[in-house]
Amino acid sequence: MKEISTIPVFSLNNADKNDFMLRNMNSLTQLHLKNCFEYKSLMEKFENIKQSYDSLLDIPFIPVRLFKYSNLLSIEKKDIVKTMTSSGTSGQSVSKIFLDKETASLQIKVLSKIMADFIGKKRLPMLIIDSKSIISNREKFSARTAGVLGFSIFGRNVEFALDDDMTFNYERVESFLKKYESESILIFGFTFIIWKHFVLELEKAGKKLNLSTSILLHGGGWKQLENQSVDNIEFKNRILNISSISKIHNYYGMVEQTGSIFVECEFGFLHASSFSDLIIRNHQTHHPENQGSKGLIQLLSVIPKSYPGHSILTEDLGTIYGVDNCKCGRMGKYFKVHGRIKSAEIRGCSDTYS
Repeated sequence: MKEISTIPVFSLNNADKNDFMLRNMNSLTQLHLKNCFEYKSLMEKFENIKQSYDSLLDIPFIPVRLFKYSNLLSIEKKDIVKTMTSSGTSGQSVSKIFLDKETASLQIKVLSKIMADFIGKKRLPMLIIDSKSIISNREKFSARTAGVLGFSIFGRNVEFALDDDMTFNYERVESFLKKYESESILIFGFTFIIWKHFVLELEKAGKKLNLSTSILLHGGGWKQLENQSVDNIEFKNRILNISSISKIHNYYGMVEQTGSIFVECEFGFLHASSFSDLIIRNHQTHHPENQGSKGLIQLLSVIPKSYPGHSILTEDLGTIYGVDNCKCGRMGKYFKVHGRIKSAEIRGCSDTYS
């Protein structure tokens, strides 16, 4: 998709973005109807299929849970270059996402443009709050593995803060920080792992690190460990207290639309890039909700060509707070995620180290 390299990542106004997204959503819908039998069967059963739709609100969606029970792909099996899996606790079904070369390339291009807007184009020394063992088994390409490997391309001289038993290795970390004491460092990890094995560990040991010029990126949420969660303000304050990190960005995303992540700005809102969008729907009727109302998040993305994941209804609740007018200056919708609907199966990329 040549447009990816020319379109600014957060500079399309609402009207221009709607035109771009609608054109691509219509194209992808027809592509998957033609090439994915399971998708076509589902659409014929539940939707009044059209050759094109006049509004993003009318683009048909599939429930994200469907990826757990069906192998949905719009390519020949011989063209699969990577299979992504969602994480889940023991006994749970996991989603399988099949990527061809084109879709995998699009993921990297879009993710790179989004991340450059938040952390800059320069690759920084990178500290990952996780163990190196998570990337040792490439056959089990879990959401956690994908996250670590995917974001590692934005850093250099990558070091892991935890041993294989998830113990914080002070000697290794302090050596890394001393080596790059004159530079900013990019720190990445999953929310719960950062909380338990970085924040609580340093607090318990009574230690502090000077990371005042560093940037922390985290995501994955708390999921089944919700009873140990803290709100975003406390999370940031506790990290600031033990490390002096003030630049902290949460992100929202899922393996079913890898690459289309939504990163938190300095004012605490998640942002949709030019290549993705969201619609908030009533959790019972699935009708679109007005701005400011809470409902289920429908995600739209121009990336998925190898599988029908361009329009999915998640099991997460969110609220859109505005469009094109966030104080950070980024165009597009900005929103917050409130967590999973209570009836949903608990699943996420940081679930108990899965």
